[in-house]
Amino acid sequence: MTTRVAVLISGNGSNLQALIDAIRMRILAMEIVVVVSNRKAAYGLERARQAGIPTHYHPLKPYTDSGRSRSEYDADLAAFLREYRPDWVILAGWMHVLSHAFLRHFPYRVVNLHPALPGKFPGAHAIEDALAAYQRGEIKHTGCMVHLVPDEAVDAGPVIGTSDVLIYPTDTVETLANRMHQAEHTLLVQSVRRLIEGDEEEEG
Repeated sequence: MTTRVAVLISGNGSNLQALIDAIRMRILAMEIVVVVSNRKAAYGLERARQAGIPTHYHPLKPYTDSGRSRSEYDADLAAFLREYRPDWVILAGWMHVLSHAFLRHFPYRVVNLHPALPGKFPGAHAIEDALAAYQRGEIKHTGCMVHLVPDEAVDAGPVIGTSDVLIYPTDTVETLANRMHQAEHTLLVQSVRRLIEGDEEEEG
């Protein structure tokens, strides 16, 4: 049985594209059943449409404007995704911290990609924070990780895989981000493949 995956994005979707390409090259034996974005202009939605993948725009603003909570937003998002029966939910540049209202529907089945190593630089500015730490002489390299999201802790959870990324004296945020994205693409595909193969072994 082909593994069913939902992907949540907020931006360009280059990591989504890495998954799409890996499926086409038969590196990943899975199907992306839906791509969801909380930002209408996210180019990742166009990447999904070009690949024939269903897309959905799930904005937070209507909830905040009407006095509804983020938990209600998360619960409705979970209800929508459950219609697609995903085996895994992959957060590939999803810029919204998911609450228990979402996570309880997919226990230990939500996977996050974060541009920092375990325990380092949580939050949305990890690359900028790593470069600043390097410039202060505190670190010599950074990296990225793929991890499970069992609870509401930000960028924390059981680690599936990591990849180191060197920092150079001439780096800017942009040059470091470009190398980080290349490392992320490779690590995400490797990590998802590991998860899928683990599921297949359990079924066998």
